[in-house]
Amino acid sequence: MNHNNGKGRCFFSVLALTAILPLGAQSPSFKQGQWMEIFNSVMRNVSRYYVDSLPVDKMYTDGISKMLSNLDPYTVYVPESGQDDFEMMITNSYGGMGAVIYKPELDGNVIINEPYEGSPAALAGLRCGDEITAIDGQSTHGLTVAQSSSRMKGKPGTEVVLDVVKVRSGEQVQLRIVRQKIHLPDIPYYGMLDGSTGYIQQVGFTAGVSEQLRDAVIDLKGRGMKRLVLDLRGNGGGLMDEAVKILSIFLPKGTNVVSSKGVDGEFHYTTPYDPVDVKLPLLVMVNSASASASEIVAGAVQDLDRGVIAGERTFGKGLVQKLVPIAYNGQLKVTTSKYYTPSGRCVQAKDYSHRREDGSVGNIPDSLTREFKTLSGRIVRDGGGIAPDMKLEEKEYDRITYAVAYGGLTDNYPVEYCRSHESVADPGNFSMSDADYAAFVDWAVEQNFDSRSESETYYDMLVSQLKKDGEYEYAKESLAALEQVVKIDKRTALERSRSQIQPLLEQEIAIRYGFQRAGVQVALRYDDQLRSALQSWK
Repeated sequence: MNHNNGKGRCFFSVLALTAILPLGAQSPSFKQGQWMEIFNSVMRNVSRYYVDSLPVDKMYTDGISKMLSNLDPYTVYVPESGQDDFEMMITNSYGGMGAVIYKPELDGNVIINEPYEGSPAALAGLRCGDEITAIDGQSTHGLTVAQSSSRMKGKPGTEVVLDVVKVRSGEQVQLRIVRQKIHLPDIPYYGMLDGSTGYIQQVGFTAGVSEQLRDAVIDLKGRGMKRLVLDLRGNGGGLMDEAVKILSIFLPKGTNVVSSKGVDGEFHYTTPYDPVDVKLPLLVMVNSASASASEIVAGAVQDLDRGVIAGERTFGKGLVQKLVPIAYNGQLKVTTSKYYTPSGRCVQAKDYSHRREDGSVGNIPDSLTREFKTLSGRIVRDGGGIAPDMKLEEKEYDRITYAVAYGGLTDNYPVEYCRSHESVADPGNFSMSDADYAAFVDWAVEQNFDSRSESETYYDMLVSQLKKDGEYEYAKESLAALEQVVKIDKRTALERSRSQIQPLLEQEIAIRYGFQRAGVQVALRYDDQLRSALQSWK
């Protein structure tokens, strides 16, 4: 006789249901195991049956890279073979002799373009235009720029032997140079713009930059500085700790300047040191290439009403990464959290968690951004970088200037200039004469670059489209008159764009004689954004 009166059946049904649910709603760990099995099965069978030998290393590294690219651009796998390049990317340092090189011809010599200030290359007497014919006894003929650079790099303390032809004397010498750890400076220049305004250009956030900036502020105050411009334009960021320490220079010790929230929890970061000056008027300049740690500094200064942010809206990178060691001496740089400014806003502009059907990523729409308030009650918004308090238009260049710059002419012409000029009187105030620019034009017209104006490119597109549509013959006569207007030769194009090209050339030539600081000084003469900011800064 059955005395369960239905309860047993009900209990059994519940047990059966709970046993079945995980199969329909599979856990992430189950899915990972399933796909790992599929992946290994595919690789085993491809290895067994594929007609040719497999490029196994490339298949795996490409596969990992493609897999991680579905997350965000900052989560990346770095194999052991890529550690040197990765270290250069995150520390701005490498082992070598400290010089920029180029090679106009594969079967030619390596040419020194720019030795870094204080580097082994500069101390050994290498100058712009010197030519390297052999590296450690091996001819540079037939080597690419990358191969030549690789041979000159190496562990600090080791020696590299260069056979060199000096640029002006033609003398052939052999130099033995001991490699050092080369660190490209995060602060290439600081100084006084006038009797009371200090200026610091900061281009990175690698270890130790906060100490350098603190020393620079103290030095400028000693020179009579009453207000400071901190230029973070083009600064793509780096270490969050360095950003916090930099804010410690201008804010009271213990001030909350940034927080992070992620898989490891929520953390608040406060200024760790006594400040240098909490009342010094501060203007922070930013643009669309100011990102990450630059936005932490700008966001805190804005939220705490500690200074004025001037320029353009910043990049909008509100994601934080950490390095995790993985098998076979590799590393995984993985996004673990988002950071938030003191008012509570996240500046992240791209929404990587919600991709379009084609895999592309869009910006967070304005309709989904939220309002926050600064310490004094001013309204600021999240979801797309730091909007400046003082918006300044970015300088625009014509198509010829872009072609000259991206075609390498502004980088390579200084070598030609150095071949015929032993020195310049004052690199920081260098200026090209009419004869100097004419010499550049004579050289440039012989170079291979696209010298078409914007109008000419549109004209060429119009002609191409008319031909596709079968209407070119009908429009030929009308186009002839238009062609006379828009088509100009290289020389004319270079002369018309002199006002834009010459400042770029002067900056690069100044660097060859006075290193990076001289180049910054020349660039400041033409900095319309900075000039506008100073005029409007109250």
